[in-house]
Amino acid sequence: MQEVLILNENELRQAITLDMTAVDLVADAFAKLSAGSVVMPPILRMDMEDKNAEVDVKTAYVPGLDGFAIKVSPGFFDNPKKGLSTTSGLMVVHDADTGVVRAVLLDNGYLTDVRTAAAGAVAARCLAVKNASRAAVIGTGLQARLQMQALALVRPIETVTVWGRDAEKAAGCAEDIEWSTSLKTRVADSIEEALADAQIAVTTTPSREPLIDSTMLHPGLHITAMGSDAEHKNELAPSVIAEADLFVCDKHEQSARLGELHHAVGAGLVPEDMPVTELGHLVAGTRPGRPSDEAVTVCDLTGTGAQDTAIATYALAVALENGFGTRITN
Repeated sequence: MQEVLILNENELRQAITLDMTAVDLVADAFAKLSAGSVVMPPILRMDMEDKNAEVDVKTAYVPGLDGFAIKVSPGFFDNPKKGLSTTSGLMVVHDADTGVVRAVLLDNGYLTDVRTAAAGAVAARCLAVKNASRAAVIGTGLQARLQMQALALVRPIETVTVWGRDAEKAAGCAEDIEWSTSLKTRVADSIEEALADAQIAVTTTPSREPLIDSTMLHPGLHITAMGSDAEHKNELAPSVIAEADLFVCDKHEQSARLGELHHAVGAGLVPEDMPVTELGHLVAGTRPGRPSDEAVTVCDLTGTGAQDTAIATYALAVALENGFGTRITN
């Protein structure tokens, strides 16, 4: 007979917050991933076009952690019209020595939200100019809000400019960011306006067409693109990848298969064998980072199972320490 711990979203929110511990946890996962010790299969994705939805399954074994997670993450993009969250899902944590199920984390996407925002902070910490105080966020969903919260943890941000297709939603997003971070926010009428004065820009959309092109680039700008996690998604024009002084991604193979690099190679603007620096290389210090304060840098975050295993095993450890959850006998 085996005991399985069931944790609900409220308990997981008590266990895990978007803070420097989460940022460092994700950074360590990236370093191990780029060092080659992590076993991480390709993402399994099922598209449901008639439902405007997709389902992703991600996993990874990270040596040194006592468990590994398998995550099922549905994204139903019409849900906000129904008063529901776009994402939901759960993570199952298995024992790394025996494979036995240790816990089921019914997080409704919360842990994914935290680890994704934390990854944005890792990218900015490694690539943005040290004194960056002006940020822009493209998109108006939950991740836009969380990315700015995470960014404020690692850079001295003072102002945030928000752009979204829906002006009312953009205004609401700006208000939420100001409330949660105390940063001065405003809404831009165009992406060009949003990026004009920005030192860091974060794209947080499921766009199928490029939002940023190379005419919007300027010295000192860092861009983190975190929306492209499928072949049909694309936030950056291929020319942005081609003209950046440094392109970085979370996992080379994933970016080349379904991220921003995929589109740049497909357009013929960068070669298939282009040397690529992974974010974990920068965390570990094995590759050089930002070339200069005037350089333009880009980081493509496609989302990795290594992040999921790292956040899930840590959440389980905190929950056990605090007596959270309900035990069932299997």
